[in-house]
Amino acid sequence: MKRFLSLPLIIGYGLIHVHLAFGQTTTTAISPPFSGEFNVRAFGALGDGKTLDSPAINRAIDAAAGAGGGTVHLPSGTYLSLSLRLKSNIRLHLDQGAVLLAAPRTEEQRYDAAEEGPSTKFQDYGHSHWQNSLIWGDGLQNVTIDGAGEIYGKGLERDDNDKKDGEGNKAISLKFCRNVNISDITIRHGGWFAILATGVDNLTINNLKIDTNRDGMDIDCCRNVRVSNCSVNSPGDDGICLKSSYGLNEARATENVTITNCFVSGYDEGTMLDGTYRWSPQRSPTGRIKFGTESNGGFKNITISNCVFDKCRGLALETVDGGLLEDVSINNLTMRDIVNAPIFLRLGRRMRGPEGTPVGELRRVNISNVVIYNATAQSGVLIAGVPDHAIKDVSLSNIQIWFKGGGTKEQAAITPPEKENDYPEPDRLGTMPSYGFYLRHVKGVTLENVRLHTLKNDERPPFVLDDVDGAEFYRVTTDRTPGTPIFAIKNSANLTLRMVDGTEDKQQKALFQGNF
Repeated sequence: MKRFLSLPLIIGYGLIHVHLAFGQTTTTAISPPFSGEFNVRAFGALGDGKTLDSPAINRAIDAAAGAGGGTVHLPSGTYLSLSLRLKSNIRLHLDQGAVLLAAPRTEEQRYDAAEEGPSTKFQDYGHSHWQNSLIWGDGLQNVTIDGAGEIYGKGLERDDNDKKDGEGNKAISLKFCRNVNISDITIRHGGWFAILATGVDNLTINNLKIDTNRDGMDIDCCRNVRVSNCSVNSPGDDGICLKSSYGLNEARATENVTITNCFVSGYDEGTMLDGTYRWSPQRSPTGRIKFGTESNGGFKNITISNCVFDKCRGLALETVDGGLLEDVSINNLTMRDIVNAPIFLRLGRRMRGPEGTPVGELRRVNISNVVIYNATAQSGVLIAGVPDHAIKDVSLSNIQIWFKGGGTKEQAAITPPEKENDYPEPDRLGTMPSYGFYLRHVKGVTLENVRLHTLKNDERPPFVLDDVDGAEFYRVTTDRTPGTPIFAIKNSANLTLRMVDGTEDKQQKALFQGNF
């Protein structure tokens, strides 16, 4: 009777059983147990912050894709990197203590070249190229980037001025992807865009901390998007920005989007992450939530809720390139130290798009339960269409705003320029003749339970209406300097006032202009 001794030996990723029987040896190779994890260290990454690790990380991504998918794991360490090329069915996971560090561009070290693609006739270079990024994917499905680690875009550029071959200018860039999840990571100094998602459907962005030098996240021509529990500090540009550019060579809407439980701010860069929250008052930071400026395809079926703004610009809804902006619900916002219009709705005709595109529409917007403190004296709330193209069906309710105040009688006499073909930014329209709400080219607007306050006396009226058809004010209270009217109205009709402090209830159906 023979007696056998069986010993397992692990060699690389394979397992060999060695059978010994009275000096007789046989070997049988069997398939290794598959964990679905591809540790980048096993593919040559050192994580020492000095050695270029992107070739090793890309080998791990290729191996995972070749196996049908899996987790590419970056354990604790600093991984100096150029472009990483994502594949379908890949999870890129950064452990706590792992830093993916964008390498500087040199003659020897270059990011992937910007691909040949659409022209930049209707949008800037950053919205028209994706591969010149630290992490990029095109035409993928089932992609995850997550973990408690950090992406530090130290070597990324912030724009295309003097651009050179091999420069990278985005931390994460995705085009025409499906089923994407970006969760839990930190992005520091992310370049032109910390995240650019274009034509991505079923996109989840959750629990990110972004402290960056330009845009936090741009969600462009995407459908079915969930953004939640994110903190975005972006003093030099927009925080959370929805766009619908012509970067895909078609007008594609951004639609079915929720943004909830998020924080946007304009502190000095880096000071949100280090906890100092410094702010340079002489600057005019951005840091806001915005729809536009690129707005060829429009924005549809969107909700924003439970968000906080601090030391930045306010909420901006803009369609100026022919798209429809419609069916938007915004609820439960607080804002402090807002440096331009705390609420800005703008329908314009910049028309950066194919010739013959008609002016768009901005309609069916509800904004409720908003508290704003220390908003700029210059702009107030701005809701402005253009001649013959009114903003329609806007409802604002349960709004409390404390403005800086200090406006003068001379400012109350200003008629702001239309600037209908310009870039849509509140400060380009100059100082408003009202301290509270300026409404122009609007059809159907309701203000209910609105309270306006000034921290300094202001000699401008709280409300100025110009070419407004159908406005209802119900339970409205305002601070005002004695002798200053509550309303200054031009060329407007179908006005209803009920329980407006300081005035009698009235209905004015005929065309009207005057002060009261």
